[in-house]
Amino acid sequence: MSVIYVLLAISIAVAIVFFVAFVYAVKNGQYDDSYTPSVRMLFEDEIKKDKSEKSILTNKNNTN
Repeated sequence: MSVIYVLLAISIAVAIVFFVAFVYAVKNGQYDDSYTPSVRMLFEDEIKKDKSEKSILTNKNNTN
C-alpha cells in the first residue's frame, strides 16, 4: 500500500515539473507564431479572389 503513495507523490511531482516548464516556455515566447502573420494576407487575398470569381460565374449562369 505504501508503494501507491510513493508512486502518487512521484507522479504529482513530475506533473508539477512539466507544468512549470510549460508556463516558463509560454512566458518566454516559445509558442509565439511569427511566421503566419507575415503570410496571412497572402492567403486571404486568394480566398477573396476565389469567392469573387465564383460569384461572377454564378451571375453569368443566371443571366443566360
